[in-house]
Amino acid sequence: MPAVFQMGPNTLAVPMKLFKNNRLRVVEQLQKHPKVDDRTYILLEGGKDISLYDTDVDHVFRQESYFNYLFGAKEPGCYGAINVRTGHSTLFVPHLPEEYAIWMGRLHTLQDFKDKYEVDEVVYADEIAKYFEKANPSVLLTLSGTNTDSGLQAKPASFDGIEKFVQNVDILYPIITECRVIKSDMEIEVLRYVAKVSSDAHKAVMKTIKPGVSEYEGESLFLHHCYSVGGCRHASYTCICGSGINSAILHYGHAGAPNDRGLKDGDMCLFDMGANYCGYAADITCSFPANGKFTEDQKFIYNAVLAARNAVMDAAKEGVSWTDMHILANKVMLTKLKEGGMLKGDVNEMFEAGLAAIFQPHGLGHLLGLDVHDVGGYLEGQPPRSTKPGLNKLRFARILKAGMYVTVEPGCYFIECLMDKALSDPNLNKFIVKVVFERFRKFGGVRIEDDVLITKCGNENFAIVPRTVEEIEKWMAS
Repeated sequence: MPAVFQMGPNTLAVPMKLFKNNRLRVVEQLQKHPKVDDRTYILLEGGKDISLYDTDVDHVFRQESYFNYLFGAKEPGCYGAINVRTGHSTLFVPHLPEEYAIWMGRLHTLQDFKDKYEVDEVVYADEIAKYFEKANPSVLLTLSGTNTDSGLQAKPASFDGIEKFVQNVDILYPIITECRVIKSDMEIEVLRYVAKVSSDAHKAVMKTIKPGVSEYEGESLFLHHCYSVGGCRHASYTCICGSGINSAILHYGHAGAPNDRGLKDGDMCLFDMGANYCGYAADITCSFPANGKFTEDQKFIYNAVLAARNAVMDAAKEGVSWTDMHILANKVMLTKLKEGGMLKGDVNEMFEAGLAAIFQPHGLGHLLGLDVHDVGGYLEGQPPRSTKPGLNKLRFARILKAGMYVTVEPGCYFIECLMDKALSDPNLNKFIVKVVFERFRKFGGVRIEDDVLITKCGNENFAIVPRTVEEIEKWMAS
């Protein structure tokens, strides 16, 4: 039987061939590089167990994303090597003491790991130096590069004795990262699954939410559904469950604001949550009234955001500029705010003045995959980050290609410090109808976020949740 990752009989079986195919894709691209020869090896180091400060309690382990991409191994302390000419794969696993079996479970053999992950060879990690002395590589390609979202560095693999071998930290990163940008058919099925699980969990939360419950109850129900129904042990990020004015806090839910407010009648809710399965992420946001019935003001703002989202969904396809999609969404939303009496003047002039960034200070969306903010946004040779308001927050600015998987997440927020900034700036306040604008000072915000696969002719939305005002009200009332 082919090896698979599966959490239970009712969850998705992910074939290990997915990761074998990823290895072949990366090798195929590396073989075109002029500095690669028959004795070139990729060397990646997997993630390590991390203790909770100075205690003997560990965080629940999650594999490092690049390592997961090529090997799919779920255990900490591993290494992986691939011969770039032959594609021969070697997984290095920890050589665990006999006592491990008492506390942690049965000691698996090398053959067990070989069968589990469908690699060509398995060797103990403490023999890695000896392995490469025998293989005599011309160069070890290790991973080093800057994540353009976090600003943090991917760290090259290291082991005792690695200094004996020639290493290159420049070749691998841009090639493996670009491979991750375009999803394979097998990856798409995992992403479709985790988006479906997340969508159903969002719908379960919407059924339960009502005035009097707390934000964290929505978070709790989402996590429970994703794990108990979908086998998703991890969330892809900290759940954002903002209600009332908290729905205008873009990354609410952190330790200093831990989804702890009680919902009140008349509140707008913004719940941004996504599950993770086999390392692959979902990222979906639903905005809805706590009592299940939109007020006229809530309809006004929600429909402005929905119109922006719909415009992008109608236009996004291979060959389209993501920057143009951001501009399109912002201009559509500004137009709707003008039609509703909040703004006045020329929409193009509003946008050029930076008014859209007052309402939506973040970019339209981001690449999605093994990381919730997936890699590949600003690789060398791609368009650089803009310096214009709003555009400078785009997590990527590329021309869309079939196989890219992105979030489309326009939003409209009433953030008091930005409202004050707009009102005090004559270049911005000339477009604002103050009496209407001020009415929304304690409103919060609306975000609609979908997980979207780009195709040659259009796109496919994997987030299957109620989206129109009518659909949301009907669902919450049913």
